[in-house]
Amino acid sequence: MKLRLPPFHQITGAINFKKNAPSREDGRIYTIPLVLIILIFIFFVRLFHLTVVKGSYYRFAAENNRLREILIEGKRGIIYDRKGYVLASSTPDYHRKYNDGFALAHVLGYRSIASEQDLEHDACQEPLRLNDKIGVKGVEALFECHLRPIKGKRLIEVDAQGKTTKTLSVVSPKSGKPITLSVDSELQKKAMEIIEQNDITTSVEVDLREKNIAIVATKPSTGEILMLLSYPSFEPQMFESGDKELTQQYLHDKRKPLFDRVLQGTYPPGSVFKLIVAAGALQESVISPEETYNDVGFIKAGPSTFNNWYYTQYGRTEGEVNMVKALRRSTDTYFYKAGERLTADKIKVWAERFGLGKQTGIDFDEQTGVVPSDFWKREIIGEKWFLGDTYNLSIGQGYLLVTPLQINLATAVFANGGQLCLPQILKPTAKENKELLKNSAPTCKSLHLKAETLKTIREGMKQACESGGTGWPLFNFGVKDDNSTTSGQLKRIYVGCKTGTAENPAGELPHAWFTVFAPFDKPEIALTVLVENSGEGSNVAAPIAKEILKYYFERNQ
Repeated sequence: MKLRLPPFHQITGAINFKKNAPSREDGRIYTIPLVLIILIFIFFVRLFHLTVVKGSYYRFAAENNRLREILIEGKRGIIYDRKGYVLASSTPDYHRKYNDGFALAHVLGYRSIASEQDLEHDACQEPLRLNDKIGVKGVEALFECHLRPIKGKRLIEVDAQGKTTKTLSVVSPKSGKPITLSVDSELQKKAMEIIEQNDITTSVEVDLREKNIAIVATKPSTGEILMLLSYPSFEPQMFESGDKELTQQYLHDKRKPLFDRVLQGTYPPGSVFKLIVAAGALQESVISPEETYNDVGFIKAGPSTFNNWYYTQYGRTEGEVNMVKALRRSTDTYFYKAGERLTADKIKVWAERFGLGKQTGIDFDEQTGVVPSDFWKREIIGEKWFLGDTYNLSIGQGYLLVTPLQINLATAVFANGGQLCLPQILKPTAKENKELLKNSAPTCKSLHLKAETLKTIREGMKQACESGGTGWPLFNFGVKDDNSTTSGQLKRIYVGCKTGTAENPAGELPHAWFTVFAPFDKPEIALTVLVENSGEGSNVAAPIAKEILKYYFERNQ
């Protein structure tokens, strides 16, 4: 059987073939050059910006990256004492070195790293920078701008690794300016030695090393501070060297060695305040030098009894007492009546005229103390003023608080003819201090005390340190006379003094006070000693003063 092939059929459709359709490779031929052209354009724009528009900026930056400025430390100003002895100086690697720092710590102060607040409020010509040291307390703080050096600069060139390749220029630093203090460092060291060795002659048992003590001496005619010692003390070198362990011990010591008892300690003055009451009573003519009062040992104020110390301790009375004898014997009953006549308001007036209740003007941190009044008591205590308060105030007790420096300056008034002087920590005749003192105001002002007032009180102070007075350690006071032909003979030196024994609210032993000037006719030194919680002024404070005066006059011969 023959097979037949199927017939062919025409197939129709919409198939369309385009000629010359571009491939993907053809698109890349145009895209890549375009991108390259854009990148090259951006590169040239950026290059133009860097070299032409910002060229000078980047040349400057590159140059400064190659150049570096190194600060050069300068030496801090030297601090001298009144005789030219160096108290503080800078070592070659610019650390501060303190000579006899333990004895002079509260005068000199110390240095520490400047705080953010120090940096923010610094007003010196040479600005503080991070990690710079700044004076803290004392002279280091008070004269910071004067002592601070001006840093020098070294401009160096470095390579890519930061190594110095060349020194281009050097501006040398300028040392800080020196100052000369009024302080007699030998005298101050001697006072510290007396305390540390417990080297006094007294009728009672006492260890001065266990006591808190303030000693201040001034030159009566000018107010120059010869000595300012607070004990216990501290070593400023430990702060300079960064001895954190020891400095923390200072900060947490219960005896507060950083606390300046001469300027910041406030105490009832006890009988040394009778000098001011005596001056006020004589000036206001409420009592005359010759008028007498019969001491029977005590006085009454309502239901309260106020005793004389002599009656309390020995059961004895003083009999007829005038102003000179009252000062010689420190008779409380006499001053109770003198204060009553003067009145509490007038006592306050005269206390403030003598510089109590306000700052002395030393420019260190200091307390003002308190001179109470009826208004003060009502505001602070919430009670009115009684006659008994006047009696307490009249003998330096009650609410009255003073600093040792205030008492010293008041004592000097009777040594220099009635002038109240501002305390001076700088020696006024030193050429190094000329710039600091050029605008200084007069240092002393007259209190306009009558000649009779001064004569009477001075005589009472003189007799207080002679036989029959309360200042027994200074009876017949004298020093070795190198000019004497008689071996062992003492040169007699007369003094004017006042003892004080101030009770304190803590119920411990009284604070011992002694204030004195010498020689009596031509005073060179006014000296005040306070020993906290140690007993009678004549037994503890006066023996210290005696040893200091002995050293002062024997050395000066």
